[in-house]
Amino acid sequence: MNLKGFENLARHVPDLYSTTGRIKIVASFFGIFALTSLYFIITDNIPTWTLDSQIVVMSLGYLILSRFFTQKEKFIKTYGSDSYRQAFGRFTLPGLAIIFASVAHIAYMNGPKLTQPAITTIFTWLGWLCIIIGVTLWLRAVSTFGVDNLTMLYVYFPEEGSMVNSSIYGIIRHPIYGAALRLSIGLALLNRGIYPLTFIVLLPLIVFGWVRLVEEKELLKRIPVYAEYRKRVPAFFPSPNRIIDFFKYLITGK
Repeated sequence: MNLKGFENLARHVPDLYSTTGRIKIVASFFGIFALTSLYFIITDNIPTWTLDSQIVVMSLGYLILSRFFTQKEKFIKTYGSDSYRQAFGRFTLPGLAIIFASVAHIAYMNGPKLTQPAITTIFTWLGWLCIIIGVTLWLRAVSTFGVDNLTMLYVYFPEEGSMVNSSIYGIIRHPIYGAALRLSIGLALLNRGIYPLTFIVLLPLIVFGWVRLVEEKELLKRIPVYAEYRKRVPAFFPSPNRIIDFFKYLITGK
């Protein structure tokens, strides 16, 4: 594959080298995604469960993903060079599948909706704008950082990583999470339901909690200057004076 970082990732997840292995990984991801979506479809028939299920399942996805970090030392000691592959299969893959299914659920969450024509028009335009920005930011981040960085390969093999210089890191600290948040907001605005709109108010708190308590905790151990960097650069949304720079990155990737 020509995807940036694929070769580095495949060296530690050999299944990616074979068609059978790739099918197995994809099938595992979409199998968990489908089961999670089926759960949402069933529980959406119980109106009082819709929002609660969304919060609990999304949190569960992040909890599973967090074990990728908390079990690192144990896995390295137990599996050695195979530690990342084991952690990827047990924690990263299912955790991301559940989180992706939860984001997709925002589009079809049930419950009362805002139907006023003016609100419908505004929410539709804003929703599509957020989705376009979110998808563009996601694609730019993948092309900039590579799938090896985005699948957190260098948490287990920091000696193999290299510094990625990109203007986006001076604008927001976590472009992938920023993209996911914009996509979630866009889906909620298009849905116009009370439950998804309530959820996207809570979602940044969930993601911020994950970032502060799990991912950035790991970064602070490996990169001492990260504490100062964190004070200067916002996590997901650019400061007003960097809005132009943010859109310049979206358009040019620079």
